[in-house]
Amino acid sequence: MAEELVLDTAIRDWVLVPLSVVMVLIGVLRYFVAKLMRSPSASPSPDPKHVKEGQVVIRARNLRTGAQFIPAKAFKSRKVYYTNEENGLLHVPKEEAQKAQAAMFSDPNMAMDMMKKNLSMIVPQTLTFAWVNFFFSGFVAAKIPFPLTQRFRGMLQNGIDLSTVDVSYVSSRSWYFLNLFGLRGLFSLILGEENATDDAQKMMQMGGGFGANPTMSLSAEKDSLDIIQHDWVLPKMEHHAEEVLRKLLKK
Repeated sequence: MAEELVLDTAIRDWVLVPLSVVMVLIGVLRYFVAKLMRSPSASPSPDPKHVKEGQVVIRARNLRTGAQFIPAKAFKSRKVYYTNEENGLLHVPKEEAQKAQAAMFSDPNMAMDMMKKNLSMIVPQTLTFAWVNFFFSGFVAAKIPFPLTQRFRGMLQNGIDLSTVDVSYVSSRSWYFLNLFGLRGLFSLILGEENATDDAQKMMQMGGGFGANPTMSLSAEKDSLDIIQHDWVLPKMEHHAEEVLRKLLKK
């Protein structure tokens, strides 16, 4: 049986609250520092060609995600419209793709802006994690007000090697990571929806080189649309509705 703990109120006052406040203040400060470091040419007027390509990618993605709701013939005609090797909207000639990639890597401003963005995220979070690890390591900072399975132990009790403690207790180090990846909603209220600091998204984008390339997005979406297997769900809806009704009647 998992051990029940009684948390001291001093932990709330000197660990939980200060850590949460510091994470919010660092996120706001990092946003304004990144805004000051941004070069004037970092946000040029959008290229109509890139805007058009982005809209094509969105439409093709909608087709892929909603393919099961249209007949096979309709899906096949739309798929050919996007992926045709001659004039498909998602087809990118090899020469054009190579030129776009070379132009992306040859732009020094783009490389500098990406480096500034990465530094504005890595440096503050590295210092904050070192601060948390030095002063608050080993603390049980909070308790989740609902039961959880053992799968959440590694996520919520980082830094605590006690298997007898209930999974719903959260260590100070795990509380840091929960704030790091879960404060987007709060930042959207403070800084605005478009200016919300999303560390999880930034960390995923760090492996993407110098940013998004519309031409590469077209090729990636074409590959995804090529391999999709169409399965029309309408003929199965009657059977699915029957199963749902049987489950409701059993209750």
